Parts: sequence; structure tokens; C-alpha cells
Amino acid sequence: MMKKALVASSIAALLAAPWAQAEVSINGFASVKAGMTTGSDETLFGYTDDIDFENESLFAVQLSSDLGDKLSVTAQLLAKGANDFDADFAWAFLSYQFTDNLRVNAGRLRIPFYKYSDYLDVGFAYDWIRTPRAVYDVEFDTMDGVSLYHSQMIGDWTSSIQLVAGAFDGEIKVNGVDSKSEAQDILGGSWELSNDWLNARIAYFQADLTIDAIALNPLLAALKQFGFAPVASNLAFDSDSGTFFGLGFGIDRNDWVVNAEYTEIRVDNTFMADRDAYYFSVGHRFGAVTPFVSYEKDDDAPQRQIYANLPNQLPLKPVVVGVVEQQYSDMDTWNVGVRYDFHPSAALKAQYSMADEAVTNQKSNLLTVGVDLVF
Repeated sequence: MMKKALVASSIAALLAAPWAQAEVSINGFASVKAGMTTGSDETLFGYTDDIDFENESLFAVQLSSDLGDKLSVTAQLLAKGANDFDADFAWAFLSYQFTDNLRVNAGRLRIPFYKYSDYLDVGFAYDWIRTPRAVYDVEFDTMDGVSLYHSQMIGDWTSSIQLVAGAFDGEIKVNGVDSKSEAQDILGGSWELSNDWLNARIAYFQADLTIDAIALNPLLAALKQFGFAPVASNLAFDSDSGTFFGLGFGIDRNDWVVNAEYTEIRVDNTFMADRDAYYFSVGHRFGAVTPFVSYEKDDDAPQRQIYANLPNQLPLKPVVVGVVEQQYSDMDTWNVGVRYDFHPSAALKAQYSMADEAVTNQKSNLLTVGVDLVF
């Protein structure tokens, strides 16, 4: 909290300084959503059978200023209901426009993993009530570093290339527990081609991941004590190489809206499952109303080779098996919904999601309604 207060007071002081002549532009967005599952033993996307107005609600304010001579600054404060509406700086960066086609950003930036990465929290930017969770599931989506953005026309196509380099330092969830984490040497980029009605993109990123999963430390120590240090090493996240690969496309023509993305996530020498996921979505606009249907697939294969050679009589083996198998997932989710643009800056949405987790044989149904707006 002290760090956030210092950053906020520093920005306020800069904007209030008598020598600061740059004009500050303020805009924002918000989502007010409510949802509940249909069964008492069902949970999905953070919802239970008790109606919840906070889980996916959020408010954000973005401040930007053109400082002249091709230099600008942008900061975004984001408050999520899931975090008790505590405000954090989601973005804060400087931009320098070298040419009409080339720009560099430096500071806290969004990593362009996905098609909607830049608009991840801006629900008004897409028809669904939430981005497909099967695909949009990387535990962190920002970094401190630099990005290079280049755009140009290639015939009738717009080519957009974004290259990034940086690091992440914060907390992510490991098997449901918040754990101190670092992603060093984040390198990669995305390339998107688009014309009037079609867009396609490819993305690739790599990083070295270190996660202090405190709950695992006693198990790791015990494995080393019993002489199974290599198994402990294969469980732990200690500067292990991770990669992200993504493909996607979108069609917006004759009131038909089609989107699809596919992703692969790999982290070597850890208990993290090999994650493969994709979604496909189709919608049609009828004036201000857009009904849609989508399908999501999450297929996470556990790293069973980690415990394959452990002797059955080893008391620790069931614990190791549990840690590895907890990563196993095979979920199919169907979504049907509708978007109603009742205002130029606001959309009313309703979505019904039906998820089937084959590993646990858990079926969950979720109804969510809400309003997304920009201002």
C-alpha cells in the first residue's frame, strides 16, 4: 500500500506542478456484473450458487498526456471487485513515437499474449461477458520493461508487429495458493495482419520462471533427504524455461462475427502441466443485438514422468502424485449469450455457461448478467 501511495502522490505532484503545461486526457471503463451457478455444489469462474456482484466487476481510469516532441505518458488505475476494489497501477509507461510507423513504450506494460490482451479488462471491446477462460489463463499479464511497436501497410493489409523485453515480479496462484513469483528475461512478440474484415495473429514468448511455492517446501526438503533430489528439482520452479505460443484469427463481415484462438504453454522441469487450449466463437448482429455461441477446450496434461520411477513403498510418493495430478484438467465449456448495445458507450450482456470437467466428472452451469461501459 505504501508503494502505491508513493506512486500515486508522485504522479499527482507531477500533474500539479506549475511548470507542467501538458494537457491531461482522462477516460475510463467499468463493468458491473452479477452471476451465480445453478447448483449448490457447483463452482465456476469464481462463482457459487450465491449471487455475487463483485467477482467480475471492475472500474478503471486512464490518464494520458502528450508531452510534445513525440513523447507521451500513460497510466491506468484498475480496481477489481475480486480484490475488494483495491486500486493498482495496471499500466504506467512512457511512449516515444520515432516515426509514424514506429513507437517504443517503457514502463509497466501489458504482455500481448492474446488477441484481446490490450483490452483484456475492457468488456465493452468484445461480445462475451468474459474472455474465454480456457485460453486466457496465464497467471500474469503485465511486465516491467520495453516494447517496440511497428505498423505498416502491405498492399490492402495492415501489418502490426510488437516486440517485448522485460520481467515480472509479483504473486501468482500455484494450485490455488498465492506464491511469490518471478519471470526473468521475458522475450518475444506478436504479429498481426488485418484488412477490412479479416485478421490473423501469431505470438511467441519465453521467460525463466521462479516460484516460491511455500506449501511445497517441506515436500521438496523431504525428497532431498530421502535421496530423490532430481525429483525435487523437477517439481520446483527455479529459473525454469517457459514458453507461450498462440495463434488466432477473426472475421467481421456481413454482420457475422467469428473469433478463434489456440495456445500452448510449456514450462520445463516443473510440475506444471503441458497446457493446450482453444476456443471458437460465432455471433451475428441484428442491429443493436448480437447473440453468440462459443466453445472452449482446456486440455492440461500432467507431468507423470516426475513420479513414474518413485518406488511404491516410498511414503512421499502419494504426495508427489497428488501435486502432479492436481494440474490435470480436461474441460469443455459451451457458452450462449447476447449483447445489447443500448447506448453508444454501454452494452448490456447475458451469458449462460455450461462446463464439464472430465477429470473430476464435475458439471457446472453459470448464469452471468452485466453492463460494460466506456467513458
